[in-house]
Amino acid sequence: MTDGTIAFGSPWFLLGLIPVAAAGAYLVWRRRRHLEPALRYSATQLVDKLPRSVWAQIAWLPDALRITALVLVVVALARPQILGKPYADDSEGIDIILALDTSCSMRAADFQPRDRMFVAKQSIAELVKQRSVDRIGLVVFGSEAASWVPLTLDYALLVEMLDEVEVGMLPDGTAIGSAIATSLNRLRESDATSRVVVLLTDGDSNSGSITPKRAAEFAKTLGIAVYPILIGRGGEVPFPAGKDLFGRAVYSRQVIPTNPALLKDIAKTTGGVYYEAKDGEELDSSLSEVLDTLEKTQLENTVYTTPREELFVYVLALGLALLALELLLSATRLRRFP
Repeated sequence: MTDGTIAFGSPWFLLGLIPVAAAGAYLVWRRRRHLEPALRYSATQLVDKLPRSVWAQIAWLPDALRITALVLVVVALARPQILGKPYADDSEGIDIILALDTSCSMRAADFQPRDRMFVAKQSIAELVKQRSVDRIGLVVFGSEAASWVPLTLDYALLVEMLDEVEVGMLPDGTAIGSAIATSLNRLRESDATSRVVVLLTDGDSNSGSITPKRAAEFAKTLGIAVYPILIGRGGEVPFPAGKDLFGRAVYSRQVIPTNPALLKDIAKTTGGVYYEAKDGEELDSSLSEVLDTLEKTQLENTVYTTPREELFVYVLALGLALLALELLLSATRLRRFP
């Protein structure tokens, strides 16, 4: 028999333990009070000091066996069973919108030897390859936001469309509020158990027709969590400034404004988690943690599989065996007289 979670298929039968407990209490009370002695003597002085046999010392055993047998019968009627491991229905995956910043600051090359956009696209592609039942969509944003790929299970198409995303494909800027709002529009009609937005940006919100705070409130109302990931090291970072006479890239040092407090507030408001990714490994890890958190939550809300093994037969058999032993003892060595 394998380890598992014990549950009862018909737990209301356990109410039968109440009268059984009452019967047991009565038997204990009756034995202690000696209300029904087996024989009556005119005088007991002659037998008081006689040694008691082992059988006399366990005269209580038939009553104990009877009550224990009744308890086991009641428990058997409640259908104890070992449940299988919890599982998530494969037809109910997670709906995920990835909102990717395409502002010019994503050209910063602090993820040497690559820039932020290259590493972000690489991490997203790796994430997509690990999914099997989750619908994933892609929103891109600069000073405005646009839906690039709708929610889909066609991961090959998603990776192909991701490959076409470039820095500067939209007017420059960082419209975090618009990015969240556009993502919510893609998710609001979804009936998935878990709906989330993963916001990947490297800067502070500086444009857009809707504020990040208002967009976060909308997400909270819809029950959609936003997981912001701040990409980049902060401070001065190498930024492409052209090429030299030999065609090699030339970099200058620039400071790209960030606002971690804003992203943390978005996560707190919507029930998400804020992450920072200072290199490709941290970005991969952040995306994996988001999915691990979602899968854990989904697992906790699932039901169990059908019973792995019904135990009522074993419990009932034990109860009947104890009852048979009680009848045997009561009819032989522990028989009451008269």
